Amino acid sequence: MVERPTLRTVLRRHQLRADKRLGQHFLLDPNLLGRIARAAGDLSGRTVVEIGPGPGGLTRALLDAGAGSVIAVERDARFLPALQELAAQVAGRLRLVEGDALALPLAGLGVGRVSVVANLPYNVATPLLVKWLGELDQIERLTLMFQREVAQRIAAPPGSRVYGRLSVLTQWLCEVRPLLQVPARAFVPPPRVDSSLLELVPRPQPLAPAERGALERVLQAAFGQRRKMLRASLRSLDRAPEALLAAAGLPPSARAEQIDVAGFCQLARAHAARDDRVS
Repeated sequence: MVERPTLRTVLRRHQLRADKRLGQHFLLDPNLLGRIARAAGDLSGRTVVEIGPGPGGLTRALLDAGAGSVIAVERDARFLPALQELAAQVAGRLRLVEGDALALPLAGLGVGRVSVVANLPYNVATPLLVKWLGELDQIERLTLMFQREVAQRIAAPPGSRVYGRLSVLTQWLCEVRPLLQVPARAFVPPPRVDSSLLELVPRPQPLAPAERGALERVLQAAFGQRRKMLRASLRSLDRAPEALLAAAGLPPSARAEQIDVAGFCQLARAHAARDDRVS
């Protein structure tokens, strides 16, 4: 194996600094990066998509963990020369894609189903997750680093003060498991908050039957006024919210954070049925 320069040397040699506008914070500790790569499961022979590789720290760890190939998507062209140096060392196992991951369909990569592993840029983490929830037929597993507060929202159970739209939508489609807590001081430069690594495994079938558009409309109405009872918060969705709730078998006095994923799916089905009768 070719001896690689340290990541700090790479940053210094290429005069690279984190761009706060792009939500960049680098992990440089090879031991921690190795833990993240191993947490992504057995990567042997698999295609891994990494978003925002920066100087290539996690990219190295994924390759060293046995990934068959890594597709690194980077929108900041400043990092491409350093990543090209790494690509030259690994005999075709690293493919670089310059572009915005939000605008990149996974199917367009032309490699079938992939594992997505990334220390996500904070400013696009949630939009990326929502996008990937619509592309789960292309994904075997997601292993993603989020700000701690965002990770807590994704994994929150009903009744939690941070349980919300993102919790329901993600848990409807994926099994969610916290893997690792990473303190702010582990990053360069350190962010203001700690981070958490989550594993999201697509379910063979959604947790309960529902049409995604109807479910999203229900969630927007219910959590848009989360302090109110559902009979009040759902008025923006249905002129007769109590009849809608009765059709879904839910108490009108309940609040959004008390309803589990299956309950929201019942509500989405009732909403879709009432919409069909009106139309």
